[in-house]
Amino acid sequence: MPWQEQSAMSLRQEFVALASHEHVNIRELCRRYGISAKTGYKWLGRARVDGAAGLVDRSRRPRVSPTRTAAELEARVVDLRRAHPTWGGRKIAAVLTRTLEAAPAPSTITAILHRHGLIAADPASPRRWRRFAHPAPNVLWQLEFMGHRALADGQRVHPLTILDDHSRFALGLLACACEQRAVVQMHRTVCFRRYGLPQAILTDHGPPWGGGGVTALEAWLIRLGIELWHGRAYHPQTQGKIERLHGAIAADVFAHRRLPHLSACQPAFDAFRTIYNHERPHAALGDAVPASRYVPSPRAFPAALPEIVYGPDDQVRRVRDQGAIGFRGRSWFISRGLIGLPVAVRPTTTDGLFQVVFCHKEVTTLDLRAAKEV
Repeated sequence: MPWQEQSAMSLRQEFVALASHEHVNIRELCRRYGISAKTGYKWLGRARVDGAAGLVDRSRRPRVSPTRTAAELEARVVDLRRAHPTWGGRKIAAVLTRTLEAAPAPSTITAILHRHGLIAADPASPRRWRRFAHPAPNVLWQLEFMGHRALADGQRVHPLTILDDHSRFALGLLACACEQRAVVQMHRTVCFRRYGLPQAILTDHGPPWGGGGVTALEAWLIRLGIELWHGRAYHPQTQGKIERLHGAIAADVFAHRRLPHLSACQPAFDAFRTIYNHERPHAALGDAVPASRYVPSPRAFPAALPEIVYGPDDQVRRVRDQGAIGFRGRSWFISRGLIGLPVAVRPTTTDGLFQVVFCHKEVTTLDLRAAKEV
Protein backbone atom coordinates (compact mmCIF):
# COMPACT_ATOMS: atom_id res chain seq x y z
CA MET A 1 0.00 0.00 0.00
CA PRO A 2 1.82 3.16 -1.15
CA TRP A 3 2.29 6.23 1.08
CA GLN A 4 0.75 4.42 4.05
CA GLU A 5 2.60 5.71 7.15
CA GLN A 6 2.31 9.46 6.57
CA SER A 7 0.38 11.94 4.46
CA ALA A 8 0.69 11.41 0.72
CA MET A 9 1.84 14.97 0.09
CA SER A 10 4.66 14.88 2.66
CA LEU A 11 5.97 11.56 1.35
CA ARG A 12 5.76 12.67 -2.29
CA GLN A 13 7.80 15.77 -1.49
CA GLU A 14 10.33 13.74 0.45
CA PHE A 15 10.61 11.09 -2.26
CA VAL A 16 11.20 13.71 -4.99
CA ALA A 17 13.78 15.55 -2.87
CA LEU A 18 15.79 12.39 -2.14
CA ALA A 19 15.49 11.08 -5.70
CA SER A 20 16.98 14.32 -7.07
CA HIS A 21 20.39 13.61 -5.54
CA GLU A 22 23.14 12.28 -7.78
CA HIS A 23 23.83 8.52 -7.75
CA VAL A 24 20.55 7.64 -5.99
CA ASN A 25 19.07 4.34 -7.19
CA ILE A 26 15.52 5.39 -8.12
CA ARG A 27 14.07 1.89 -8.25
CA GLU A 28 15.54 1.02 -4.84
CA LEU A 29 14.11 4.26 -3.43
CA CYS A 30 10.69 3.38 -4.88
CA ARG A 31 10.88 0.00 -3.18
CA ARG A 32 11.66 1.61 0.17
CA TYR A 33 8.70 3.96 -0.19
CA GLY A 34 6.37 1.13 -1.17
CA ILE A 35 5.50 2.43 -4.65
CA SER A 36 6.05 1.14 -8.16
CA ALA A 37 8.80 2.53 -10.37
CA LYS A 38 6.09 3.82 -12.72
CA THR A 39 4.51 5.82 -9.92
CA GLY A 40 7.88 7.12 -8.76
CA TYR A 41 8.87 8.36 -12.21
CA LYS A 42 5.42 9.92 -12.64
CA TRP A 43 5.89 12.10 -9.56
CA LEU A 44 9.44 12.97 -10.57
CA GLY A 45 8.18 14.10 -13.98
CA ARG A 46 5.44 16.24 -12.48
CA ALA A 47 7.87 17.78 -10.00
CA ARG A 48 10.31 18.70 -12.79
CA VAL A 49 7.54 20.52 -14.68
CA ASP A 50 5.53 22.10 -11.89
CA GLY A 51 7.67 21.83 -8.76
CA ALA A 52 5.88 21.08 -5.49
CA ALA A 53 2.56 22.17 -7.02
CA GLY A 54 2.71 19.21 -9.38
CA LEU A 55 2.45 16.84 -6.42
CA VAL A 56 -0.92 18.16 -5.17
CA ASP A 57 -3.55 16.41 -7.28
CA ARG A 58 -2.66 18.43 -10.37
CA SER A 59 -3.32 21.74 -8.63
CA ARG A 60 -1.04 24.71 -9.25
CA ARG A 61 0.35 27.18 -6.80
CA PRO A 62 0.25 30.82 -7.97
CA ARG A 63 3.58 31.77 -9.44
CA VAL A 64 5.30 34.95 -8.33
CA SER A 65 4.81 37.86 -10.71
CA PRO A 66 7.79 40.15 -11.36
CA THR A 67 5.38 43.11 -11.49
CA ARG A 68 4.05 42.67 -7.96
CA THR A 69 3.74 45.87 -6.02
CA ALA A 70 5.54 46.56 -2.77
CA ALA A 71 2.23 46.23 -0.93
CA GLU A 72 1.72 42.74 -2.33
CA LEU A 73 5.27 41.77 -1.37
CA GLU A 74 4.72 43.10 2.13
CA ALA A 75 1.51 41.08 2.34
CA ARG A 76 3.45 37.95 1.38
CA VAL A 77 5.97 38.60 4.17
CA VAL A 78 3.10 38.97 6.63
CA ASP A 79 1.46 35.77 5.36
CA LEU A 80 4.69 33.81 5.75
CA ARG A 81 5.13 35.07 9.30
CA ARG A 82 1.55 34.19 10.23
CA ALA A 83 1.94 30.73 8.71
CA HIS A 84 5.25 30.24 10.58
CA PRO A 85 5.16 32.37 13.76
CA THR A 86 8.66 31.29 14.84
CA TRP A 87 10.38 32.45 11.62
CA GLY A 88 12.29 35.73 11.71
CA GLY A 89 13.55 38.06 9.00
CA ARG A 90 16.49 35.88 7.99
CA LYS A 91 14.45 32.71 7.43
CA ILE A 92 11.68 34.55 5.55
CA ALA A 93 14.29 36.28 3.36
CA ALA A 94 15.88 32.91 2.56
CA VAL A 95 12.49 31.50 1.50
CA LEU A 96 11.64 34.53 -0.69
CA THR A 97 15.06 34.32 -2.37
CA ARG A 98 14.04 30.97 -3.87
CA THR A 99 11.34 32.59 -6.01
CA LEU A 100 12.24 36.30 -6.26
CA GLU A 101 15.14 37.79 -8.17
CA ALA A 102 15.38 40.67 -5.69
CA ALA A 103 14.07 39.55 -2.32
CA PRO A 104 14.00 42.07 0.54
CA ALA A 105 16.91 42.05 2.96
CA PRO A 106 16.35 40.37 6.33
CA SER A 107 16.48 43.78 8.02
CA THR A 108 13.72 45.05 5.71
CA ILE A 109 11.57 42.03 6.49
CA THR A 110 12.18 42.52 10.21
CA ALA A 111 11.01 46.13 9.86
CA ILE A 112 7.84 44.93 8.10
CA LEU A 113 7.16 42.47 10.91
CA HIS A 114 7.62 45.22 13.48
CA ARG A 115 5.20 47.49 11.58
CA HIS A 116 2.53 44.81 11.64
CA GLY A 117 3.10 43.97 15.30
CA LEU A 118 4.26 40.45 14.46
CA ILE A 119 7.60 40.56 16.24
CA ALA A 120 8.63 41.68 19.69
CA ALA A 121 11.46 44.02 20.51
CA ASP A 122 14.89 42.64 19.64
CA PRO A 123 15.95 40.12 22.29
CA ALA A 124 19.47 39.90 23.61
CA SER A 125 21.82 38.35 21.07
CA PRO A 126 22.06 34.59 21.61
CA ARG A 127 25.37 33.01 22.46
CA ARG A 128 27.16 31.64 19.41
CA TRP A 129 28.15 27.96 19.72
CA ARG A 130 30.76 26.23 17.66
CA ARG A 131 28.97 23.75 15.41
CA PHE A 132 30.15 20.26 14.62
CA ALA A 133 28.62 17.86 12.12
CA HIS A 134 29.68 14.46 10.85
CA PRO A 135 31.08 14.55 7.30
CA ALA A 136 28.34 12.68 5.42
CA PRO A 137 24.72 11.56 5.76
CA ASN A 138 24.04 8.36 7.73
CA VAL A 139 27.36 8.39 9.58
CA LEU A 140 25.42 9.20 12.74
CA TRP A 141 21.72 9.45 13.53
CA GLN A 142 20.45 10.98 16.75
CA LEU A 143 17.40 9.43 18.40
CA GLU A 144 15.47 10.55 21.46
CA PHE A 145 12.04 10.88 23.01
CA MET A 146 11.15 14.56 23.24
CA GLY A 147 9.22 14.25 26.50
CA HIS A 148 5.53 13.49 26.79
CA ARG A 149 2.91 16.18 26.17
CA ALA A 150 -0.65 16.40 27.49
CA LEU A 151 -3.56 16.10 25.05
CA ALA A 152 -7.02 17.62 25.34
CA ASP A 153 -8.65 14.25 26.09
CA GLY A 154 -6.44 13.71 29.15
CA GLN A 155 -4.02 11.29 27.46
CA ARG A 156 -0.37 11.97 26.59
CA VAL A 157 1.73 11.69 23.46
CA HIS A 158 5.41 10.68 23.52
CA PRO A 159 7.09 12.20 20.40
CA LEU A 160 9.96 10.03 19.14
CA THR A 161 12.46 11.95 16.99
CA ILE A 162 15.18 10.61 14.66
CA LEU A 163 17.63 13.08 13.09
CA ASP A 164 20.55 12.72 10.67
CA ASP A 165 23.55 14.50 12.23
CA HIS A 166 25.12 15.71 8.98
CA SER A 167 22.10 17.13 7.17
CA ARG A 168 19.74 17.84 10.12
CA PHE A 169 17.15 15.89 8.11
CA ALA A 170 14.32 14.75 10.40
CA LEU A 171 14.07 11.07 9.50
CA GLY A 172 11.17 10.50 11.86
CA LEU A 173 8.78 12.35 14.14
CA LEU A 174 6.46 9.68 15.51
CA ALA A 175 3.44 10.03 17.78
CA CYS A 176 3.88 7.22 20.34
CA ALA A 177 1.48 6.28 23.10
CA CYS A 178 4.36 5.06 25.31
CA GLU A 179 8.14 4.65 25.40
CA GLN A 180 8.34 0.87 25.45
CA ARG A 181 10.99 -1.10 23.57
CA ALA A 182 8.55 -2.78 21.14
CA VAL A 183 7.19 0.60 20.04
CA VAL A 184 10.68 2.02 19.46
CA GLN A 185 11.82 -1.05 17.53
CA MET A 186 8.72 -0.97 15.30
CA HIS A 187 9.26 2.68 14.36
CA ARG A 188 12.99 2.21 13.84
CA THR A 189 12.30 -0.72 11.56
CA VAL A 190 10.03 1.46 9.40
CA CYS A 191 12.75 4.13 9.32
CA PHE A 192 15.48 1.62 8.42
CA ARG A 193 13.39 0.19 5.58
CA ARG A 194 12.88 3.64 4.09
CA TYR A 195 16.26 5.30 4.61
CA GLY A 196 18.64 2.35 5.06
CA LEU A 197 21.05 1.72 7.95
CA PRO A 198 23.34 4.32 9.58
CA GLN A 199 26.81 3.58 10.87
CA ALA A 200 25.91 4.65 14.41
CA ILE A 201 23.01 5.95 16.52
CA LEU A 202 23.40 8.40 19.41
CA THR A 203 20.91 8.31 22.30
CA ASP A 204 20.79 9.41 25.91
CA HIS A 205 20.96 7.03 28.89
CA GLY A 206 17.22 6.83 29.48
CA PRO A 207 14.91 3.89 28.79
CA PRO A 208 14.48 1.91 26.64
CA TRP A 209 18.07 2.11 25.35
CA GLY A 210 19.93 2.80 28.61
CA GLY A 211 19.99 1.28 32.05
CA GLY A 212 23.27 -0.65 32.18
CA GLY A 213 24.46 -3.71 30.27
CA VAL A 214 23.46 -4.57 26.72
CA THR A 215 19.76 -3.83 26.22
CA ALA A 216 17.59 -5.83 23.82
CA LEU A 217 17.48 -2.81 21.48
CA GLU A 218 21.27 -2.54 21.49
CA ALA A 219 21.59 -6.27 20.78
CA TRP A 220 19.30 -5.82 17.77
CA LEU A 221 21.39 -2.89 16.50
CA ILE A 222 24.64 -4.81 16.99
CA ARG A 223 23.31 -7.63 14.81
CA LEU A 224 22.47 -5.04 12.14
CA GLY A 225 26.03 -3.70 12.25
CA ILE A 226 25.04 -0.38 13.89
CA GLU A 227 26.99 1.10 16.79
CA LEU A 228 25.02 2.55 19.70
CA TRP A 229 26.53 5.64 21.30
CA HIS A 230 25.31 7.28 24.51
CA GLY A 231 25.61 10.98 25.27
CA ARG A 232 27.27 12.07 28.49
CA ALA A 233 24.94 11.96 31.47
CA TYR A 234 23.50 15.40 32.40
CA HIS A 235 25.15 16.89 29.31
CA PRO A 236 22.40 17.59 26.72
CA GLN A 237 24.83 19.55 24.51
CA THR A 238 26.05 16.17 23.23
CA GLN A 239 22.71 15.89 21.42
CA GLY A 240 22.38 19.59 20.69
CA LYS A 241 21.01 19.13 17.19
CA ILE A 242 18.08 16.97 18.26
CA GLU A 243 17.45 19.25 21.25
CA ARG A 244 17.22 22.15 18.79
CA LEU A 245 14.71 20.12 16.77
CA HIS A 246 12.71 19.57 19.95
CA GLY A 247 12.67 23.32 20.52
CA ALA A 248 11.25 23.89 17.04
CA ILE A 249 8.58 21.22 17.60
CA ALA A 250 7.62 22.77 20.93
CA ALA A 251 7.29 26.22 19.35
CA ASP A 252 5.54 25.22 16.11
CA VAL A 253 3.36 22.27 17.17
CA PHE A 254 2.60 22.59 20.87
CA ALA A 255 3.05 26.25 21.91
CA HIS A 256 -0.26 27.68 20.70
CA ARG A 257 -2.63 24.73 20.91
CA ARG A 258 -3.37 21.49 22.69
CA LEU A 259 -3.85 18.61 20.28
CA PRO A 260 -7.21 16.89 20.86
CA HIS A 261 -6.18 13.22 20.94
CA LEU A 262 -3.44 10.80 19.92
CA SER A 263 -4.79 10.14 16.42
CA ALA A 264 -4.55 13.88 15.67
CA CYS A 265 -0.85 14.02 16.59
CA GLN A 266 0.71 12.18 13.63
CA PRO A 267 -0.90 14.41 10.94
CA ALA A 268 0.33 17.48 12.87
CA PHE A 269 3.80 15.94 13.18
CA ASP A 270 3.86 15.07 9.46
CA ALA A 271 2.97 18.64 8.49
CA PHE A 272 5.75 20.02 10.72
CA ARG A 273 8.32 17.51 9.40
CA THR A 274 7.56 18.43 5.78
CA ILE A 275 8.12 22.12 6.49
CA TYR A 276 11.21 21.43 8.61
CA ASN A 277 12.87 19.21 5.99
CA HIS A 278 11.82 20.93 2.76
CA GLU A 279 10.90 24.58 3.42
CA ARG A 280 12.39 25.97 6.62
CA PRO A 281 15.86 27.47 6.09
CA HIS A 282 18.45 26.10 8.52
CA ALA A 283 21.13 28.50 9.74
CA ALA A 284 23.69 25.72 10.31
CA LEU A 285 23.31 24.75 6.63
CA GLY A 286 23.81 28.24 5.27
CA ASP A 287 20.01 28.67 5.09
CA ALA A 288 19.64 25.57 2.90
CA VAL A 289 16.95 23.04 3.78
CA PRO A 290 17.89 19.65 5.30
CA ALA A 291 16.46 17.69 2.36
CA SER A 292 19.06 19.30 0.09
CA ARG A 293 21.86 17.69 2.13
CA TYR A 294 20.42 14.23 2.78
CA VAL A 295 20.61 11.03 0.70
CA PRO A 296 19.42 7.58 1.84
CA SER A 297 21.98 5.09 3.09
CA PRO A 298 23.25 2.51 0.57
CA ARG A 299 23.06 -0.12 3.35
CA ALA A 300 19.57 -1.59 2.96
CA PHE A 301 17.66 -3.08 5.89
CA PRO A 302 18.01 -6.90 5.64
CA ALA A 303 15.03 -9.23 5.31
CA ALA A 304 16.44 -11.32 8.20
CA LEU A 305 19.00 -10.65 10.93
CA PRO A 306 22.47 -12.06 10.18
CA GLU A 307 23.35 -15.32 11.89
CA ILE A 308 25.58 -15.01 14.97
CA VAL A 309 28.85 -16.86 14.28
CA TYR A 310 31.86 -17.24 16.58
CA GLY A 311 35.33 -18.67 16.06
CA PRO A 312 36.25 -22.35 16.49
CA ASP A 313 38.26 -21.60 19.64
CA ASP A 314 35.46 -19.66 21.36
CA GLN A 315 33.50 -21.26 24.18
CA VAL A 316 29.91 -20.44 23.28
CA ARG A 317 27.22 -20.11 25.95
CA ARG A 318 23.55 -19.20 25.54
CA VAL A 319 22.31 -16.54 27.95
CA ARG A 320 19.64 -18.12 30.17
CA ASP A 321 16.66 -16.66 32.01
CA GLN A 322 17.64 -13.85 34.37
CA GLY A 323 20.52 -12.99 31.99
CA ALA A 324 23.15 -15.43 33.25
CA ILE A 325 25.43 -18.10 31.75
CA GLY A 326 27.11 -21.11 33.25
CA PHE A 327 30.92 -21.26 33.06
CA ARG A 328 33.48 -23.30 34.99
CA GLY A 329 30.90 -24.49 37.50
CA ARG A 330 29.57 -21.04 38.32
CA SER A 331 26.62 -18.90 37.25
CA TRP A 332 27.67 -15.50 35.89
CA PHE A 333 25.31 -12.60 35.22
CA ILE A 334 25.81 -11.15 31.71
CA SER A 335 22.82 -9.05 30.62
CA ARG A 336 19.04 -9.41 30.55
CA GLY A 337 19.03 -7.83 27.10
CA LEU A 338 20.82 -10.92 25.74
CA ILE A 339 18.47 -13.61 27.11
CA GLY A 340 18.17 -16.44 24.57
CA LEU A 341 21.20 -15.27 22.53
CA PRO A 342 24.68 -16.90 22.31
CA VAL A 343 27.81 -15.22 23.63
CA ALA A 344 31.45 -16.22 23.30
CA VAL A 345 33.83 -16.64 26.27
CA ARG A 346 37.50 -16.03 25.40
CA PRO A 347 40.62 -16.18 27.56
CA THR A 348 42.67 -13.03 28.00
CA THR A 349 46.41 -12.63 28.50
CA THR A 350 45.74 -12.62 32.26
CA ASP A 351 45.39 -16.08 33.79
CA GLY A 352 41.87 -16.65 35.16
CA LEU A 353 40.36 -13.62 33.39
CA PHE A 354 37.94 -14.24 30.50
CA GLN A 355 36.30 -11.88 28.05
CA VAL A 356 32.57 -12.25 27.18
CA VAL A 357 31.69 -11.09 23.66
CA PHE A 358 28.37 -10.69 21.87
CA CYS A 359 28.95 -10.61 18.08
CA HIS A 360 31.88 -8.15 17.96
CA LYS A 361 31.14 -6.24 21.19
CA GLU A 362 32.78 -6.99 24.53
CA VAL A 363 30.03 -7.25 27.14
CA THR A 364 31.88 -8.02 30.37
CA THR A 365 34.75 -10.01 31.89
CA LEU A 366 34.69 -13.08 34.12
CA ASP A 367 37.30 -13.14 36.86
CA LEU A 368 37.73 -16.69 38.09
CA ARG A 369 40.19 -15.40 40.67
CA ALA A 370 37.35 -13.67 42.55
CA ALA A 371 36.23 -15.46 45.66
CA LYS A 372 32.51 -15.05 45.09
CA GLU A 373 30.25 -15.36 42.07
CA VAL A 374 29.60 -12.37 39.84
